[in-house]
Amino acid sequence: MSGRKRLFTYGTMIFGVGLAGYLVYIGLSQFTWAQILDSVRAIPMSNFLLALLYCAGSYLCLTGFDWTGVRYVKNDLAYPKIALASFVALGLGQSIGLAGLSSGAIRYRYYAHWGMSTEDVAKIVLMSGMTVGLGLLVLSGIVMVLNPSDVAQLLRISPGIAMLIGGLCFVLAGVYVVLSATLRAPLKIRAWTFVMPSAKIAILQIVIGTVNFALVSACLMELMQATENVSYLKAATAFVLANIAILITHAPGGLGVLEVTVKHVMGDQASIGALVAFRVIYFFIPFAIALPVSLVGEAVFRARKKLRGDREAEHAVPEATPSLSAPHG
Repeated sequence: MSGRKRLFTYGTMIFGVGLAGYLVYIGLSQFTWAQILDSVRAIPMSNFLLALLYCAGSYLCLTGFDWTGVRYVKNDLAYPKIALASFVALGLGQSIGLAGLSSGAIRYRYYAHWGMSTEDVAKIVLMSGMTVGLGLLVLSGIVMVLNPSDVAQLLRISPGIAMLIGGLCFVLAGVYVVLSATLRAPLKIRAWTFVMPSAKIAILQIVIGTVNFALVSACLMELMQATENVSYLKAATAFVLANIAILITHAPGGLGVLEVTVKHVMGDQASIGALVAFRVIYFFIPFAIALPVSLVGEAVFRARKKLRGDREAEHAVPEATPSLSAPHG
């Protein structure tokens, strides 16, 4: 990484962490620890379990992000390996921040070990990012068309404009599918080439991406419903707008940004306990699982590499040494 790129990357991370800390302070400073804990304890166990179920469904969808990318590069890698790489990369990357970079580096470690090239891994990461964008685009269109009043109030636009933007979101998703079905000329970026995915993969990206964000919205709604009668549509609206803010700020795991945005959209319906519980369920628990799994995986990779090196050394043919013979005569 060049000096400028390194400076930009680290500077962005420092800015994101600082912004996240400031927003967390703003969001939590009005509460005591006792109030936060009491608010979390007020959530019934049934709501926690349903939220965990929605979270698990979301991470299952996230493995589909990688699956479509792997199939796009025409690799037949088995799904269990894809699921492992996806969960570890996103379980860690979503909490670390700069998910495109952090999860991309982790993906490379796994996929390269299984024989993929740097270009293939880059395309998988790109396709995963496209699936994220498409899912957020379509769910944004849904909430803007079906719930324009809340969107209009937050963005300070008229409900009609909100519905118009929502319709545009659907059009853009449709254009992506049409281009995937018709555009076969490769796009060149320096030494790399990129070809649009097939229409089948493009449709799968839209479906998987949208279902993923719909499940995360359901997870958030389930926790907020413990204390307030929150509609799914309003929870989805809050989550979509929070994700747009997270993409802009690059705060690690959306820390602070998600809480402040959801609180702004939902008002008193979003209890601090629900927001804390959501972060624990969707970010902290997957991170706590992915971290030891990644350490075990790294140990296995190193052990296999050492074993392979030892076998190659055993089967190496020693160079023949010239024999000395007595001179004739």
